[in-house]
Order: sequence, then structure tokens, then C-alpha cells
Amino acid sequence: MSTYFEHGGRRLAYTVFGDGPRTTVLLHGLLLSQKMHKPLARTLAAEGHRVVTMDLLGHGKSDRPRDMSAYSMPFFGEQVIGLLDHLGVDEAVLAGTSLGANTTLEAAAAHPERVRGMVVEMPVLDNALLGCAIAFTPLMCALTFGEPVMKGVSWVTRKVPTGRVWGADVLLDTVRQQPGPSAAVLQGLFFGRVAPHRDVRRTIDVPALVIGHDRDPVHPFSDSDALVHELPDARLLRADSLLELRLTPERLTNEIAGFLDHCWAPRRAAAAA
Repeated sequence: MSTYFEHGGRRLAYTVFGDGPRTTVLLHGLLLSQKMHKPLARTLAAEGHRVVTMDLLGHGKSDRPRDMSAYSMPFFGEQVIGLLDHLGVDEAVLAGTSLGANTTLEAAAAHPERVRGMVVEMPVLDNALLGCAIAFTPLMCALTFGEPVMKGVSWVTRKVPTGRVWGADVLLDTVRQQPGPSAAVLQGLFFGRVAPHRDVRRTIDVPALVIGHDRDPVHPFSDSDALVHELPDARLLRADSLLELRLTPERLTNEIAGFLDHCWAPRRAAAAA
């Protein structure tokens, strides 16, 4: 069950899986929730990691203000550091997908001493501008100008039984949310920066595993490939598709688990490896 902490006067939800001194924080995609990483969290917890999933502001069970100025990538990064402060964790591995990937970069850029390593799945960077505009502008317009209709869709989907099928449950949760705050999230992100500038990204000197895949204009593989060349200590892992980690996760999960072991190895041993 989710628990909560307060950051900047807002209540944010999180869930802890497993126990131990090695903490990994999993961060969800845009307008999704921490539920999307529940299977991965359980698997990594079984490997001896303390895994924490969280709902960023405007998502899942966290507070959802209708004020677009409450949402920005730097704000999301600070929320992750706020979670570490709340948990009393000096440093953690941060792992995020899409919005969560960019949030990971924001947190690491602002507070590198708190980040043991990064798993950056499907970052949204310089080459994604056109794809994001095509994908999310109609959605933002629908949520903003079609709010009465979207409220009806939200009401109907809340009547659908929940918790039976993980993937369907994750998607239904997104549609069940009230449209006004979701529109504010998109508006805030559209008028702010998408990620730290590439010159800043080049200074993030922590181990990084970057996961990308082909055939997705919102998460172009060229962004993942470019990021690996920008980060001082990164390697690239090519996924078969957008859904590999969700539907057939064994290969990628094993790679992530091995990377976490590398991050938590003693510093000299990790450097030698």
C-alpha cells in the first residue's frame, strides 16, 4: 500500500518493496503512475534491493493541483531528492522511464552526490521535439477544451473493476484521473525545459545504463544513443520494443539487476570493472 510524505506543501505517494541498505527509486512515465513499475520493483526486491516507487506530483495518488506552474522537470527532480530525504537515504540508484528518465537526469544534474547510478529508459531529448508535439498537443487540447467530455470518460472508467490485469489497470488509472490536473501537467511541461541542457548532461559523472528502442518518434533511439555519448560513464542497451520490459521482461530485468550490482560494488572494485 502507498504511504505519503510532504514536499513543498504537497502530498506525494510512494511504496517500498523489500529491505536493505541498497535503495533504488523507480520513476514512471508521463500521466502514468507508480503501478507501471510494480513487477520490476518486486523482481529487484527479490534480488536483495530496497526498491521505492513514487507518484510524482500530478500523477497517481499524489496531490494533483490544477496550476500549471506547479509542474516542471526541475520540480520533479527535487521531489525525488525530497523522497530520499524523507527516507533518510544518502544516495540511491534512480531508474526512470520517459518522464521518469528525464526526472532522473534532473535529479542527478542538481544533486550528483545523492545518485549512485542511473537507469535511463527511453529519454525524451533533443530529437523528440516533433514527435512530442504531434503526440501530446491533441491530448492537451482534449483535456483542456474537452474537459466535460473527458470527465464523463473518467467517470465511466472508474466503474470498471480494478486490480485484475496489471497492464490494463495501469492504463485505466490514467483515464480515471480528473482531466483538469492532467492538462495542467502537460501545460507546465510544454512551457518549461524538457531536460537538463546537453552541456549539463555531460557533467553527470555517475554510472548510467541507457535503454532505448527503435520505431518510436516520442522516444527516438537517436536520443538514447546521443545521451550515451554525452554521459561520462554510460552504456547503451537496445530494447526490442517499447513493451519488452513490460511484456517479456526477463532479459532487460537481468541487465538492470546486474547494473545495480555494479553500482553498489565498492568504488574501487566498480572502477576496476
